[in-house]
Amino acid sequence: MSDEPRTRPRGRTRAHIRTSSAAGARVPGALAGLALVLRTPAGAAQPLFAQAPKRWQRAMPFLVVGVFVVTLLPVTITVLSEDYGVGGGWAGALGVAQTVPLLLALTRPLHAWIVVLAADTVAAVLLIGADKVAGHSWPWPPMTIVGYLVLMACLGLREPVRTLVGVWLATGVVGTVLGFSQPAGVTNTNALLFVLGGVMLVLTGALRGLGDAQQRVAEQESISEAERSRRTLLEERARIARELHDVVAHHMSVITVQADSAPYRVPGMSEPVREEFAAIAASARESLGEMRRLLTVLRGDGANGAGSSDGADGERAPQPGIDRLQQLVEATVRAGQPVELSLAAGAAGAAPPAVDLSAYRIVQEALANVVRHAPGAPTRVSVTVDEDEVLVLVVNGPARDAVVELESSGTGHGLVGMRERVRLTGGTLDTGPLPDGGFRVAARLPLHDPTEPTPMNEDGS
Repeated sequence: MSDEPRTRPRGRTRAHIRTSSAAGARVPGALAGLALVLRTPAGAAQPLFAQAPKRWQRAMPFLVVGVFVVTLLPVTITVLSEDYGVGGGWAGALGVAQTVPLLLALTRPLHAWIVVLAADTVAAVLLIGADKVAGHSWPWPPMTIVGYLVLMACLGLREPVRTLVGVWLATGVVGTVLGFSQPAGVTNTNALLFVLGGVMLVLTGALRGLGDAQQRVAEQESISEAERSRRTLLEERARIARELHDVVAHHMSVITVQADSAPYRVPGMSEPVREEFAAIAASARESLGEMRRLLTVLRGDGANGAGSSDGADGERAPQPGIDRLQQLVEATVRAGQPVELSLAAGAAGAAPPAVDLSAYRIVQEALANVVRHAPGAPTRVSVTVDEDEVLVLVVNGPARDAVVELESSGTGHGLVGMRERVRLTGGTLDTGPLPDGGFRVAARLPLHDPTEPTPMNEDGS
């Protein structure tokens, strides 16, 4: 006999358990979302929960207050007319004045409080001479207390602490003043409303204060993130500037030497030409001095001599280029990262110094990102050169055997540095994930500065 009948019930049981667990998980999630909405302050002249992400959450205050108004309005009219003996016209007018302004509390709670407190006070004064007031609550009947607490909740979620304290004290003062004219045989509810109103204001004011604090923290985090990104960008630009200093300084030094030695290498040079070459040499030396002063500022430790000897030696070392990519790949392979290099013939000497250095740094930073975020992933590095540009392509697959990333968070310098180097040379950069889980970095670096005019041939074309 097959055991299929025995396995099916177990399968249905597991599905039922999963469904029940998912339903149970949705309930705390909905409550957490509602709590977040309660803590989110609304802007001026906006209804409560106006910043809620979902439509039903934005409609909830209108629904809740509408239910209270629809319920309290007939109850208030009935109680005032039948239980307290107030005339039908006065009962209807007071019922409307005490309940309908609650709708205004969703956007202008302070204005609604003034109207409701005035209506409640007028009702308390009229109840002093009512025929059936003895044996009932005064000056605040039960339905007045309920409506007032709803109003306190709206106030607490919108107004600052100073306003809430003033509202609470004004409520107590009005009740105390009315107490001097208290009719005989009534139950004074001034203390009850004073205490319950204070509790409601404290609870809702605390929720609003928590929402304000969270909003300020979020704004501060946003500012900090923007400052961090800006600092990262500036640091990367400074590092690129330090590296390019060596490239430009080399050419300026050559110009200086050639200008100084021109009178000795070219005999019979006229005096104006000698003076011209001397001016060129002086300008080149002055530019070199300015560059060295700028580099001292960028390094930040040159004036104080705080830099280590190793760092100084690193600054004096020749800048790498495409000809050093083979050594870079070999070092990465020795570290355990499978990398293949495809280097076009003649690519090592075809690029100008700035492009040569940028190509090397882009490959270096791309391989560093692979080691951090996809260790063990097979990686291909390709560098090709044509008449107009250098194409650098670094592609890696997904991490081998689902290895966990060595670094879950980085400084963000990698892609920022790539973008800055590409922008410096006037090229383009394309980065992004691949469908199989890998990543691709493609940089096009022009061999000629696009801002420079194209040199003409001898025939003027």
